[in-house]
Amino acid sequence: MNLDLNNKHALVCGSTAGIGKATAIALAEEGAIVTLIARNEDKLKATLAELPQHRNHDYIVADFSNPSELKTKVSEFIANNHGFHVLVNNTGGPKGGPVFAAEVDEFESAFTQHLKCNHVLAQAVVPFMKEEKYGRIVNVISTSVKQPLDGLGVSNTIRGAVANWSKTLANELGQFGITVNNILPGATGTERLTEIIKNKSAKTRVTEDEASNAMKNAVPAKRFAKPEELAAAITFLASGKAAYINGINLPVDGGRTKSL
Repeated sequence: MNLDLNNKHALVCGSTAGIGKATAIALAEEGAIVTLIARNEDKLKATLAELPQHRNHDYIVADFSNPSELKTKVSEFIANNHGFHVLVNNTGGPKGGPVFAAEVDEFESAFTQHLKCNHVLAQAVVPFMKEEKYGRIVNVISTSVKQPLDGLGVSNTIRGAVANWSKTLANELGQFGITVNNILPGATGTERLTEIIKNKSAKTRVTEDEASNAMKNAVPAKRFAKPEELAAAITFLASGKAAYINGINLPVDGGRTKSL
């Protein structure tokens, strides 16, 4: 299938590692002109060098703990360069732990980095999408939207808020040729997963290999996802082929989520 993303401009968040980086590469391989966004400029430059070089890819340095700074930097980039047809919202999850033990500041920080920043970016890119009559917003969230995960109390709470924000936005923007969808990763081979395995190992007093194998055995596919498998789903949703898919939560989890 030819996804034909030639000359589509894409803004990919958290694009220096894991799912974000894999998505940036996948979109570029399909012909998109990709702008990376993350807080570490050295990593941004390194990732930029890995993208196909026949396009004028670029990057923005921004910290998602500061929504006003993020808004300023992205708005200035758009004013001086171009708008975006595709926005991939992707930010690392909050630290684990039971919800009852969480400090109020943890909720506020996660709400800022996820929902507030997603909203700031959507407001920045949607005017151009309306002009083009083409827009794709894909939010990378979590399967906890459908089934809360033990030991990820703050994440479960904030991810649910983002999912409801996204569905509301999909209803409002669909008439303009803009779709808003959520990708729900299961256990995926990223730095985040390594951290989760270490925490499970320490909490349950088993080896990291034993903790890892237990997690794999909870998945019908009996393995973890590769970041590239998430990127493939995101890239499809970003394409014209997915024009009539709007407002959905799509688990990419090997069948782990037990609900429909």
